[in-house]
Amino acid sequence: MSAILKVENLEASYGELRVLRGINFEVERGGVTTLLGANGAGKSTTLRALCGMIQRSGKIMFDDRDVSRMPTEDIVRIGVAHIPEGRGTFSTLTTEENLHLGAMARPNKKDEIESDIRKCFEFFPRLQERRNQQAGTLSGGEQQMLAIARALMLRPKLMLLDEPSFGLAPLVTRQIFDILADLNKETGTSMLVVEQNASLALELADHAYLIETGSIVMSGEADAIREDESVRASYLGY
Repeated sequence: MSAILKVENLEASYGELRVLRGINFEVERGGVTTLLGANGAGKSTTLRALCGMIQRSGKIMFDDRDVSRMPTEDIVRIGVAHIPEGRGTFSTLTTEENLHLGAMARPNKKDEIESDIRKCFEFFPRLQERRNQQAGTLSGGEQQMLAIARALMLRPKLMLLDEPSFGLAPLVTRQIFDILADLNKETGTSMLVVEQNASLALELADHAYLIETGSIVMSGEADAIREDESVRASYLGY
């Protein structure tokens, strides 16, 4: 299977502080890759660098196209959806209005957009129940569902998910990850997932990379990474 995303020698900085130190990784087309690591290792910075949100260098190939110097808005237009930690919904707008905003970068074809909203409600029935409710009044789990659904309205080829379990109860987290697995299977959307819950992330993913202090220190199939003794001791708790 070919790579939809190929990253070579990616470095990223916040001013004088260098966070990423020449990392290399790939995301297979239609696959799920997870990036594991402790807080401060550079996981979220990696997603921001891919989207052009921070100072970066190196080569980023997306869908056989060099996007290394492409601005954020153009990266969105060609099919990369970034779902940041903390969800970032528009709290004063309704659930349905948030979904319409997710389609803003697409041609304004009303029938297609309405059809995609219906599909989002199929994946997230709770959002249909809350379609006229202000996003700021939704529960944490519902806001995470809305953030994912809004990203789907872009019809992305690749979704970048930053800590989808952040602040959620274990039962809700499991529900979110089950939905992500269904989305990947049914839509073929590629995913790069940054996640503190290593067990769930490895269960969802095909491939995994472990990052420490801005460098990739381990990579391989998710099942093999799960069985590695050092990973089990440090991230899986057994």
